[in-house]
Amino acid sequence: MIRRTALRTLATLAVTAALALPLAQGAQAATPATTAPATAAAPATVNADDDNPFRWMELDGLRADFQFRCPAGRCVGFWSLVLTDGIARQKFKGGKFFVYAPATGEFSFFLDTDIAVRTVDRPGQVRLVDTAFMRSHPRVEVRYGDPGHPGRARIVASATTLM
Repeated sequence: MIRRTALRTLATLAVTAALALPLAQGAQAATPATTAPATAAAPATVNADDDNPFRWMELDGLRADFQFRCPAGRCVGFWSLVLTDGIARQKFKGGKFFVYAPATGEFSFFLDTDIAVRTVDRPGQVRLVDTAFMRSHPRVEVRYGDPGHPGRARIVASATTLM
């Protein structure tokens, strides 16, 4: 009789522990992390475990941005590169923004809503997505000026693939 009672008690404890463990882990996961907020001197880092395709790039004047959009009723989340706030606040007159690979002299496109466009007029429209062009060129630059004369255009930002 004592043996049966001991087995029942042990079984009850094991079941209770098995049920309580996920609840305790969930409560721990829900507790906010105690990390210092990002400052201008120490920019926020992107988690290396996420699917940010730009995490292995050196960005100058650009930052990775995650967007979630629903064009034509089909929702999609994607990473893109946009100008940093400091660059986007600058005044630009007399030209257009375009994407240029200086090593090959090739041009790429920006994503404007859900349409690929070669040039944009405003800094807020600069949005580069992960494309074969971005992956096949070691350095890509966002330039401002006349796309017909890219060598004379001002280099606004760049993305360099780290090898």
